[in-house]
Amino acid sequence: MNDQTQPATVRVFIALAPPDHAKEELARELRPAYDTHPHMRWNRIEDWHITLAFLGELPAETVPLLRPPLADLAAGHEPFCLALRGGGDFDDRVLWSGIDGDLDELHRLAAGVRTAVKNCGVAFPDRPLRPHLTLARARRGDRASAGEIAESIAGFAGRQWPAERLHLVGSNVGRSRGPIHYRDIEAWALGSGNSTGS
Repeated sequence: MNDQTQPATVRVFIALAPPDHAKEELARELRPAYDTHPHMRWNRIEDWHITLAFLGELPAETVPLLRPPLADLAAGHEPFCLALRGGGDFDDRVLWSGIDGDLDELHRLAAGVRTAVKNCGVAFPDRPLRPHLTLARARRGDRASAGEIAESIAGFAGRQWPAERLHLVGSNVGRSRGPIHYRDIEAWALGSGNSTGS
């Protein structure tokens, strides 16, 4: 009898996450927009992240292969400072906050992440890094909202914070009809190599 069971997969990306105080600063700036644009599909604040490499849907057995090279990469990369700054939109549909601070180090870390992933034999869409933090998506037919909100936060300038951990993240996309939720598969402290399991 043929086994019709599909191999288990997980949607994976590698990211940095702002600390709570930085997210709270931006959330306060966005509070009026939450009230005036409730129809936007707002990302949960606890899920805000800066994607360094989006790997897409991977077989579950591939994920452990990523752990050793990412741990080594994190161990050899010292923390650096970033800040959330301003905002914008992609195609009048996706609202984002910009990233400021040591962008050279951010790009260097992202390049290292992408090299480590490729060296594991994982193929993924290697798009140019556009550092941002996705906040919300406009629903179909409401494309002007993202641009309006982006204008309202254009002057936002958050305090700097140290990027201290590299996160290997999985999401539930395609698993349910509800909102997207993310979970750390593993995270590593930059500059130390210490890890925390899922």
